[in-house]
Amino acid sequence: MSSGRRESLKARKSRAAEIVRRLAAEYPDTHCTLAYDEAWKLLVSVRLAAQCTDERVDRITPVLYAHFPTVEAIAEASEDDIEAIVRPCGLGRSKARDIKACMAMLAEVYGGRVPDSMEELLKLPGVGRKSANLVLGDIYGQPAIVTDTHCIRLSNRMGLVDGERDPHKVENALRELIDPAESNDFCHRLVDHGRAVCTARTAKPRCGECCLADICPKIL
Repeated sequence: MSSGRRESLKARKSRAAEIVRRLAAEYPDTHCTLAYDEAWKLLVSVRLAAQCTDERVDRITPVLYAHFPTVEAIAEASEDDIEAIVRPCGLGRSKARDIKACMAMLAEVYGGRVPDSMEELLKLPGVGRKSANLVLGDIYGQPAIVTDTHCIRLSNRMGLVDGERDPHKVENALRELIDPAESNDFCHRLVDHGRAVCTARTAKPRCGECCLADICPKIL
């Protein structure tokens, strides 16, 4: 097909809706790949996941919670003790500092409850729009666009955005195209698809196996 760059907005919205539909059929049971059972633990995990695999994060967090099982416990822990546990996730010092400060603010300002608005979430140390959107979508069921590396890479490759790498600009562009009710799961499905088919680490994506092959412009 012709490049998504020459599409009208109406045509791009129509194609985006078809991409959403096909990915939903391909990955019906999508979910966040980080393991958590409380909202504050999702905040911890997503901070640890920066430049680290979700699999490694999910191995480290049970150790962290065995030592510090509550928001208050992490807030009161020393940065050194937190860093000693989270170091395998990389950037140990900055992640330990942010996690401790975030949990301290949750405890002192929000009574241990994770806020349910973008404005309040962005006040938390170490929380950016990507993390905030993940919390809003997965915890509170609000429309959310999580612009992680898979989302940005696949959105460009599929021609949903035009050579845009800035996460906030990608988020805004996708909000214009994607049904809000589908947006959170759509981003999770981009992760699923980016790992299973439209990969970054292989020499070429597996376009021959792709459910979107006939409607994707395959922009490199």
